[in-house]
Amino acid sequence: MKKIRNYFKNILSYVKKDKKKKELAKLKIKKQQLMELNEIKNSVQLKKLTSFYFQTLKPTNGKIEDNVAQIKFQSYLELGCVITDMLKLCILALEQDAHKISETNKSQSINVSLILETVLQLIPMNEFEFLSEINYLLAGDSTIKD
Repeated sequence: MKKIRNYFKNILSYVKKDKKKKELAKLKIKKQQLMELNEIKNSVQLKKLTSFYFQTLKPTNGKIEDNVAQIKFQSYLELGCVITDMLKLCILALEQDAHKISETNKSQSINVSLILETVLQLIPMNEFEFLSEINYLLAGDSTIKD
C-alpha cells in the first residue's frame, strides 16, 4: 500500500511540474506576443512621425540615396547674389588680402544678411522636432534596452 501511495505521489508531482512548465511556456508566448505588438505599435507611430517631420529632404526619382533640399528665392537675381556672395565669402576665408575686394568696388561687397537668411532655410527644424519626439518616446519606453 505504501508503494502505491508513493507511486501516485510521484505521478502527481510529475503532473504538477508538467502543468507549471506548460503555464510558464504560455506566459512566455504571451509576453513575446505583447512585445511584438508593442514593436508594431512603435513602428507605426515612428512611420507617422517620420512622414510628419521629415520634410526638408525629398527623395529624387524614387531613389532613397539621392535627396533634394529646397531653398526659396524671390527671383533669379537673388539666387545669383547668394551664389556670388557665398563664393566671395569663401575667397575671403582663403585669402588674407581678400578684404580688398570690398574696398575697390562697393558693388562687390558681400551681403552677409542674405547668406545668413539662406543658411536659416537650410536648418531642418522639423527634423530636430522629430528627434525630440523620438527621444521622448525612447525615454518613456522602459522596455527598450541599450
